[in-house]
Amino acid sequence: MTEENDSFLDNVFDKIIEYVDGQFSNQRVGPNINPTSMQRVSDLKLPHEGLGRQQSLEDIDVYMKNSIRTHAPGFMNPLWGGMSIVGTAGDLIATVTNNSMYTQELSPFATLIEIELIKKACELIGYPDGFGSFTSGGSNGNLLGLLCARKRLIPNSVLNGFDGSKHVIFVSSEAHYSTLMAANVVGIGHSNVMKIRCDSMGRMDVNHLQEEIDYSLREGFTPLCVVATSGTTVRGAFDPISDIVSICSQYDLWCHVDAAWGGMALLSPAHRRLIDGIEDADSVCWDAHKMMGLPLMSSMFIIKNPRVLRDVCSHTGVADYLFFKEGDSYDLGHFSLQCARRNDALKLWLAWREVGDAGWARLLSGYMKLADYLEQQIHEHPDLELKSGREWTNVCFRFNPTSSSMVVDELNNQIRERLKFEGNFIVSRATIQDEVVLRSVIANNATKKEHIDGFIASVVRIGNEIINDIPASQ
Repeated sequence: MTEENDSFLDNVFDKIIEYVDGQFSNQRVGPNINPTSMQRVSDLKLPHEGLGRQQSLEDIDVYMKNSIRTHAPGFMNPLWGGMSIVGTAGDLIATVTNNSMYTQELSPFATLIEIELIKKACELIGYPDGFGSFTSGGSNGNLLGLLCARKRLIPNSVLNGFDGSKHVIFVSSEAHYSTLMAANVVGIGHSNVMKIRCDSMGRMDVNHLQEEIDYSLREGFTPLCVVATSGTTVRGAFDPISDIVSICSQYDLWCHVDAAWGGMALLSPAHRRLIDGIEDADSVCWDAHKMMGLPLMSSMFIIKNPRVLRDVCSHTGVADYLFFKEGDSYDLGHFSLQCARRNDALKLWLAWREVGDAGWARLLSGYMKLADYLEQQIHEHPDLELKSGREWTNVCFRFNPTSSSMVVDELNNQIRERLKFEGNFIVSRATIQDEVVLRSVIANNATKKEHIDGFIASVVRIGNEIINDIPASQ
């Protein structure tokens, strides 16, 4: 390596170490500046003549300063967070080695790693002859599930396409919006996504599912598949997979399980019951980057009958410049919609070997205990209101003091915005039965009880400040 490269990388690694070490500092979770102002004060222009390595270091500083610190303890917004140092190292090594996963020839050891991880997922799910692929995320996994359902129902659809205007899929009314994307791409359209009502916990009502399937058949529609959700986005609810699979069997329907968020239950003897019946479904997607704290992305699509997935991805048959018979049994491109695909398996493999199955189970147990603690704090405070029962680490609540005449939805909208303004905590805003809630998610290995206490105290303080018309303070 040249002296210039050596010096540059030393500087970059120093910045990375400083950033990681700042996890528990008093730095903000995110920048206190709106996108318009950030764009106005930032130098983003791409120059005609290069500005050199020193400018690159300065640009890295600006980027890191203006990024969300997803490893900070107060980051409780999306369904992921925290940091696995070993996983981060794996991501860095994957970038440096820059293998692509479509052929074993171009990713010799990484291919074996991915195969091992896919086999492990099949073992956990209960697919003795299953296989699958790493994907770009749960949305891609749900798309693959629908494409496989279409292939099974209409074998020639890969070659000839199909008129999806009279085909329908069935999802929970609280399913992830990616099912709409998948319906669009597969060719049935948003209007043919039948949303099934949920019970008070946010789980699919299987009686309504059966009614809707029967109604669709009477109206001349052809059911394509049912998507069961294991861990819904807002409430973290788990649809009753065994009951859904039973109904699918009656109508010979494909059952895909979106376990992007709740797949970690597969590793926990204490919580495996939440996902019972998954072994009888036809396909599953699981985002390991979520609760395992890995860098984005590390997501798998797993299928009981690999032949169906290989047929869906039969476009690889024309690429004789990439795929050769001698590598056929190892070339993972035959099971993917992507051609070039980065190595997202290494970080998961390294982290898994670091902590083991038991370590993942302990991690989940810790998250569940923290979520229990947060729920308890909400129940004990007279001005806080839990808005849903919970099965997972999503905790949905709101500030609702009886002494205030302010519209509660607007009050909680303002609380969330002030939380962001102060910079110590970031949580999501959602609606449950048309009421605005604060959705906090425990999926960050930096979050401890003291941070939960600080979060609750901040919500209550800010709520009272808004009611009493006290201006926000930095």
